[in-house]
Order: sequence, then C-alpha cells, then structure tokens
Amino acid sequence: MLKSKHQKILRILDILEDEYHNEASPPELGHSEPLDGLILTVLSQNTNDINRDRAFANLKANFPEWKDVIDAGSERLESVIRTAGLSHTKAARIITILETVYENFNAYTIKPLAKYEPEFMKKYLRALPGVGAKTVACTLLFDFKIPAFPVDTHITRISKRVGFVPANSSPEDISHILEKVVPASRCLGGHVNMIAHGRAVCHSRNAECELCVLNKICENKKNLEV
Repeated sequence: MLKSKHQKILRILDILEDEYHNEASPPELGHSEPLDGLILTVLSQNTNDINRDRAFANLKANFPEWKDVIDAGSERLESVIRTAGLSHTKAARIITILETVYENFNAYTIKPLAKYEPEFMKKYLRALPGVGAKTVACTLLFDFKIPAFPVDTHITRISKRVGFVPANSSPEDISHILEKVVPASRCLGGHVNMIAHGRAVCHSRNAECELCVLNKICENKKNLEV
C-alpha cells in the first residue's frame, strides 16, 4: 500500500508536468541574499501574492539595506508593509529576525547557514519569530537550493482530494511525505506545478473537475471541499 501511494504521488507529478512544464523550465524564485527570501515569505503569510509582492517592493524601495529597517523602527516599517496585512505583527517579527541574524552573524545575512547541515538550518530558521515549516521550506528550496517541498493551501487541497494523504493531514505532514517521496530534482518544479493546478483548475470551491487532468485518478473530485 505504501509503495502504491508513493507511485501515485509520482504519477500525479508526471501528469502535472505534462500540463504545466515547470520541472523542465523551473522558475527562478530565489534571491542573491537568502534573508530577502525569508522576509518575503514572512510577508506572504495570510495574504495573497499580489499584496505580498507590493509590500516587499515597497519595503526594498524605502529601505535599500536591512540596517535601514532597524534605524527606521517598527512604526515606520508597519506603514511601509501595510498592504501585506497584519502589519503590526509582521513588522515586529521582521525587526526581531533582523536583530537576531545580526547578533548571530555580525551582518544582515543568513548566507553563513549554507555551511551547516540542512537539519541545523531548519532548526535555526524555525527558532525565528513567525517562521513555520512552510517558510523554512521556501527559504531552503528557493534561496539555498536545498531540496524541500513547501506546502501551501493549493498543495494541501490537491493532496487531500487526490487521496494520497488523509483528510486530517496538516501542511507539515504533507510536506514531510512529499519530501520523502519526491526526488530532489523534482521538488521545485513539482511544487510550482501543483500550485499552478490549484489556481487554474482545482479551486477551493467550484473545482473544474471536468477539465482536470487528474480526474481519472482523483478519489474525491467535487465531493470534498478543503
């Protein structure tokens, strides 16, 4: 049974790759400074990509260096990132992250983490405020090029609907399963393909099952809304 589940996951990735081609041509989602990617992902929490990107662009336009954020203070940072929502909470987290990173590495950078084993990197990042499993996985995969499988709402929804995880699985559970099964070289493209499919077809409500390339192997089709 376990082997069958693993085969199903890989089969789904194959089908989605035929449809979206992000494994063949993976997007560049990383940053020259991984700290940028970490802060971007913190801004993404509880908002959409458009608001996240606007807030991050505004942040970088107002504060060319991370030191400038510390000099400006929390209230100013809140106003700059307001479009991302929860600006008070996110500003406090960002400032604490920056202060911690500077204290640890004597610079506003997390590049030194690259010399450590992935498990240490995960523990370090998880200890930062507002940094959960998805943020850690995004930072590792996009910015450090270390295999990981971030799980957002789209990937959670698809994973449950097609039936390779139980309905009560958490995003962290799903990430753990995918990271065990998916080859390292397929993590980035597979991640982006699943998100593309969630946005285009497998919607939270009114999923377009008749158009879905997975409808022959999906266990739930329209019977489950998550």
